[in-house]
Amino acid sequence: MTTVAPDQCPILLVDDMEENLVALEAVLGPLHQKLVRARSGEEALKAMLRQDFAVVLLDVVMPGMDGFETAATIKRLDQTKDVPIILVTGVNPEADYAYRGYSVGAADFLTKPVDPWMLRTKVGIFLDLYRKTRRLAAAAEERVSGERLTDIAQKLAGIELLLRDTPPPDPAVVADRVAEVTRSVESLRGDGE
Repeated sequence: MTTVAPDQCPILLVDDMEENLVALEAVLGPLHQKLVRARSGEEALKAMLRQDFAVVLLDVVMPGMDGFETAATIKRLDQTKDVPIILVTGVNPEADYAYRGYSVGAADFLTKPVDPWMLRTKVGIFLDLYRKTRRLAAAAEERVSGERLTDIAQKLAGIELLLRDTPPPDPAVVADRVAEVTRSVESLRGDGE
């Protein structure tokens, strides 16, 4: 899965009609984010498995997998289940569209024509949440790495004290402690790759 620069949050736009994708890009362009297009539910799922998205704008009425089925699939996959979905539908949605949307896990539901200010505001909220989540995850990872480095430093200090002992320690004991530190360092390196 690919990621983007921290200041840019990818947004997935899903609609089978070119003019709707162009309109969404025009409305969201001022946010200066990475906009990714998908022309079907299947394309959307493939895109979501290739990279992380801050939010998905998903048309309800599409041939093949409609928006409800696509949203339900997104929410079933561990890799994508936490991505917020805004369902978008035409002027005369059926009475149960909003209920169906929320029941499959959509975070919001909008009717076309979409008010540009409202759409940018709603998407902006999800962008802020995405950024904050990423910062929290990075801070948690840093904390864990810091704790592991502290643990390694303590083990090295223990070896140093052991080497100062009189009489000198058994070389096998020192070798075991050095091997333990080596495993810890390799484990830390493996997490960073």
